[in-house]
Amino acid sequence: MTAELLLQYQRCQRRAFLDTHGDRSQRDTPSEFLLRLQQDKVIHQQNALAQQNPQQPDYYKGNWQAGAIATLELMQQGVERISQGVLLTNYLEKYTLISRPDLLIKQPGNSWFGDWVYIPAQIELGKRPKLEYQIIAAYNAYVLEHIQGISPKSAWLFLRRPEVYTVDIARWTSQMQRSLAQCLEILEAKLAPEVFISRQRCSLCRWYTQCYAIAKSQQHLSLIPGVTPNRYTQLQALNVVTLESLTQVNPAQLESLPGFDRQVAQKLVLQAQAVFENRPILLDTTCRIGTAETPIPQAPIELYFDIEAEPDLNLDYLLGVLVVDRQTGTETFHKLLAETPAQEETIWQQFLDLVHQYPTAPIYHFCAYEVDTIKRLGKLYHTPRQQIKTLLARFVDVYEQVTQTVTLPVENYTLKAIARWLGFEWRDQQANGSHCIYWYDQWLATGDRTLLESIVRYNEDDCHATRHVKDWLIDFTTDLPPTTLQANCSPSSDGEYG
Repeated sequence: MTAELLLQYQRCQRRAFLDTHGDRSQRDTPSEFLLRLQQDKVIHQQNALAQQNPQQPDYYKGNWQAGAIATLELMQQGVERISQGVLLTNYLEKYTLISRPDLLIKQPGNSWFGDWVYIPAQIELGKRPKLEYQIIAAYNAYVLEHIQGISPKSAWLFLRRPEVYTVDIARWTSQMQRSLAQCLEILEAKLAPEVFISRQRCSLCRWYTQCYAIAKSQQHLSLIPGVTPNRYTQLQALNVVTLESLTQVNPAQLESLPGFDRQVAQKLVLQAQAVFENRPILLDTTCRIGTAETPIPQAPIELYFDIEAEPDLNLDYLLGVLVVDRQTGTETFHKLLAETPAQEETIWQQFLDLVHQYPTAPIYHFCAYEVDTIKRLGKLYHTPRQQIKTLLARFVDVYEQVTQTVTLPVENYTLKAIARWLGFEWRDQQANGSHCIYWYDQWLATGDRTLLESIVRYNEDDCHATRHVKDWLIDFTTDLPPTTLQANCSPSSDGEYG
């Protein structure tokens, strides 16, 4: 049993099982973005360790017994910092727990070694002390206790921020032990745990394709937007475990359950109905396009706006604008591209100049990132507040219009899922925003212009996809068949449909 397995268990029970028992040849090829994350973590660890000047135990990598002996020798000598150490201990007389903390740090105290103790430290790429990191810190401390005869009171986390985070071991020990026992029970089972697809958690997992195929064949409820693990547990208790059974539930049965309320219950049942019947369901008439409550502007000239960013650099390097002139029947895509981070201010001014040429044109975008970016860039580059206010008044969030108007037979309400359901396809079918982050980093490192071309192509397709969704929504809501199902609207506030 290793800390790595326990970490994966906390993220997904099925992943821990497959990592132990699965056919590794069936795993997905790691994506470029995953490889970048792995590389970034290695660099982050190297930089953090360089500041600690640690000593490494001498052993053949992979020989954990030899590693444990070599690590123990350094601890007995009182070495100040030990990296790549190995700690082993027996557990319940049938397991061996393996701990490989990134650092063992000497502190004053009393242990079997003398007047010093060690505390474990992990170097993680995250920006905040996630629960899973702290559980692993408690696991490392638990194994360390059996090596030195005393449990460390704290552990350290080196994150992507200047200060070191201190983990209170006593606070997390009980929860760690429960997770450890549950993980071992899962690993001893003959069958893998039930599949559950979570878009955010599963996207980088190398077992994703295998799990998704199973979920798709079962029409698993986790493929329904809004069905979280906690809500799924509540549905199971009501014996609602199939797509068809969820379509027949009275929302009132769900309203009082943990994780539900009236809005969530109604939306979830409607979502199941839309998927089961494979058709969109119109929400209440007060939410239709073109009404006074939620008008969507139509104009002779329309702008479609999409951004590509590099979060680690806090950089918005591509502001893509598609100008559609319906009077002349022309379309022009403007790629406002910062080939270096220093050019961000330049493309920001180019953007302002471009949209100023069309002062009455609505600016369509998908989700809130574009609005947040306009505010950030306006503040960063001292654009007058009134100019920003006037600009944002022209913005129309197509995602918001969709989710307040219709329920769609899709697995999530991303631009890709909706546009693809409508028949739109990206020229680079496998490309996504994560790829663009990787490509831009590679462009900065290599100067390969084909990478920039791929990013621009993807961004332009995003703009066209936004237009495709907006045009469909107007057509759908202005020419409805008399049998179109309607339902009360009230988008969920929990973000499960975004």
